Amino acid sequence: MPKFMVELVFGNFVKGLSEFGYEQGRNIDIIRRTNIFPDRVPSIEEMVTLLKPDIIAVPATLEAVAARKATSTIPIVCPALADAVHLGLIASEARPGGNVTGIEPYITGLPTKQIELAREIAPKARRIGLLTNMNDPKGPPQIGDLRAACEALSLSVVEANASAAKDIPNALAALVNEKVDVAVILQTNLLLNMSEQIGPIALEMRLPTVFGYREHVIHGGLVSYGVDLRSCYRRAGYFVDKILRGAHPGDLPIEFPSKLWLAVNLKTAKALDVAVPAGLLTRTDEVIE
Repeated sequence: MPKFMVELVFGNFVKGLSEFGYEQGRNIDIIRRTNIFPDRVPSIEEMVTLLKPDIIAVPATLEAVAARKATSTIPIVCPALADAVHLGLIASEARPGGNVTGIEPYITGLPTKQIELAREIAPKARRIGLLTNMNDPKGPPQIGDLRAACEALSLSVVEANASAAKDIPNALAALVNEKVDVAVILQTNLLLNMSEQIGPIALEMRLPTVFGYREHVIHGGLVSYGVDLRSCYRRAGYFVDKILRGAHPGDLPIEFPSKLWLAVNLKTAKALDVAVPAGLLTRTDEVIE
């Protein structure tokens, strides 16, 4: 896992715990496992059997699904849930009902805002590219919303899927070959984990990019608008504290972020000859120069 991802996930999780008075080795024992893969359920089951943890904290939906298959009794906290009802992880956002709770960072209507942002940085855009990742539960709902947003603005859509990291360069090249004006990168685990690569590849191809996570923009992406994952992982500390104090995860409502984060990389904009509107800059939460 790239260093910045470790800080994003684990670093902010630890910060969140500290806000509730928890300190590793003093009043809490955090056992971190980085060699657990969501497609290897036995490895999750082995962890549960060997460690018998009081709480399992997982970074995202794929890991939450694997953990839920491994145990229906140990509380599971996930700061980045998606499609949790459909996947059977929870009964409802208001009353999860089982052993899974956390934060759902996917906001309805966000893809529409990202298309509007794409038009703002590329007013003449008529063809929108989508870099998709269909094997992540967070992918399909976003694609539907993005298609609808483009149709409402009479924009054509070109899609290229990446099922693995090795697929990303060819998928981006396919969008360029289709002469898209700007590309929207879906918010999925794989594409987030590849933040350090996607921005530079797109820049080399002279492809303007719109993201949902600011982590892409700090690594060369053009602009992002979406949930600040740092706050989601810090907020996980609240759920851990509640559970350790006796709350049942099924009684802790799923939370939704209240603030969205806008980030712009002016160095990338200059390299792409993109004129960032002054009005957009006044709204920006983070400018990378």
